[in-house]
Amino acid sequence: MRNLRLILSYDGSEFVGWQVQPGLPTIQGTLSTVIGRLTGENVLPQGSGRTDAGVHALGQVTTFATASPIPIENWRKVLNDGLPASIRVLEVSEAPADFHARKSAKAKTYHYRIYRGDVCPPFLSRYVWHYPFPLNESAMSQAASVVVGEHDFTSFAAVDPDRVQRIAAEETISDRGHGESSGKADGANNVRTVFSSEWTRKDGEFIYTVRGNGFLHHMVRNLVGTFLLVGKGSLDSEGLRKILAARNRSAAGATAPASGLYLVRVEY
Repeated sequence: MRNLRLILSYDGSEFVGWQVQPGLPTIQGTLSTVIGRLTGENVLPQGSGRTDAGVHALGQVTTFATASPIPIENWRKVLNDGLPASIRVLEVSEAPADFHARKSAKAKTYHYRIYRGDVCPPFLSRYVWHYPFPLNESAMSQAASVVVGEHDFTSFAAVDPDRVQRIAAEETISDRGHGESSGKADGANNVRTVFSSEWTRKDGEFIYTVRGNGFLHHMVRNLVGTFLLVGKGSLDSEGLRKILAARNRSAAGATAPASGLYLVRVEY
């Protein structure tokens, strides 16, 4: 058996997320179907993380085992030929047998794009959050560093305990081994380390970039929604610290729309 590693880019607008769901369009399900047609195998590719409905990726990593003799140099062409144009395979390589897209990961980087112009171009609207209203962008930039370091991010986790615990168990990336979770089902599973957090201006967009060793369900979008309160003047950096310490989702801001979020890079 060969262990193949793919790097994918996709437009998540028309999909209900990464994870396969019967009867619904998903990235994992679509990729599995195409691989099955090529190899005759029942394969379920494993991704570095489960992007939600409407979330995009520039560098999602996935792995799967196959006995297919297809030469490595041909895989990208044949996969892209069978996949919809909204999913592209950028790279294919053979990985060691013990390499796993999720468990071997050491860090991930996400971008969140907010379009600040008065009128959002129609061909951009699916890929940004259009927010033309006044914001103190300088205050948001200054507050970004508050979340850097190791923290319990319960205040920024989705309020659906079963999924939070399941995702936490699967996506915690520790310093031990290949990022295996401790398996605990308490708040400790919501501890993550954020290596960098910053807002930058690029053309008409205000972009949030965050890099960390793992992310909870909706964590980046909930951070963005809370930073927006800082931009509106209803929250300051000290208030953000209190929200982080509260470990209570109701203390933080609303969840930002999925359209502006991108999985940019996974590090191993």
